[in-house]
Amino acid sequence: MKEYRKHLTAVLLAIISIAVLAGCNSDDGKASGKSDPLKVHIALNGKMGPLVIAKEKGLFNEEFSKLDAQIEWSEFQSGPPLLESLASNRVDLSFLGDGALIAGIDKNLPFEVIAQTGRGESSVRILAQAEGNIKQIEDLKGKTVGVASGTTGHVYLIKALKAHGLTTDDIKLINLQPDDAQAAFETKQLDAWAIWNPYYLNNIEKGNAVALKVKGKILAPGAIIARNGFAKAHPEIVEAYLKVYKKAADWQIENPDEASEIYSKETKLPVSTVKTIITAEKPNIFFTEDAIKAQQESIDTLAGVGYIKKSFNFKNHINNEYIDEAFKK
Repeated sequence: MKEYRKHLTAVLLAIISIAVLAGCNSDDGKASGKSDPLKVHIALNGKMGPLVIAKEKGLFNEEFSKLDAQIEWSEFQSGPPLLESLASNRVDLSFLGDGALIAGIDKNLPFEVIAQTGRGESSVRILAQAEGNIKQIEDLKGKTVGVASGTTGHVYLIKALKAHGLTTDDIKLINLQPDDAQAAFETKQLDAWAIWNPYYLNNIEKGNAVALKVKGKILAPGAIIARNGFAKAHPEIVEAYLKVYKKAADWQIENPDEASEIYSKETKLPVSTVKTIITAEKPNIFFTEDAIKAQQESIDTLAGVGYIKKSFNFKNHINNEYIDEAFKK
């Protein structure tokens, strides 16, 4: 844990430095000329989710064309590298898992929490080798466990270990991004792996892994975010973004077969696997009390183990202004 804290501090200090330097030259997304469309930088965080649907179906075209705005897309495997780009003004709108979200707020990075992605009840698990000797969380003691540091998988791992009387000091923690961890898990360089979908279900269905049972229910809610400077300068774009995100989420709920086909092409996973994932839990951009409570529990837990400097009130960091305006009756 001490080594991780040093790593996290170094990474976030670098992010803050980039933000300061970039701020000197930022135009907050404003076009260089009156006739040029506004460039809006939207980041995909993984290969599944309503933003993928919106991109594939062209759902942003109508809303953004009315505002003379044009999207520039980028893609990240997880939240921590996305945060770095956001801090350097290369991302305006996106979403984050709870790990990157909490760390970013803790370090006062320049973004606002404007909505949620869902409760995160089915999104993360701890996998063990199918043919290994790890049968329960307690068996992880002394074992090599992979996770992408600072992600929702990392938060889930910390909370799961705590529920069973362990900490990350009791395991050999290896920091790996999902694709690298997949290769390491397949070659049995990892005894276990804390990971989100579609990775965990795919490995279980292939017979590579088993999911370890955890005491209680651990939610991993994600959040939709906007860069501060951009949101202040262009609130109408943020509102349009939320409208399109919800439209894509609703379309996914109503068209699970077609949505599964789209995600299958992106992830190279079987359509049946994708459909199981996306029908297990419906996306919902409106904050729910249980999701807010789960975020607060994560914050308090992470402060207790030194993952963040101190606890804070998550509700104080939610800005409902944009979602209220976008969906006012």
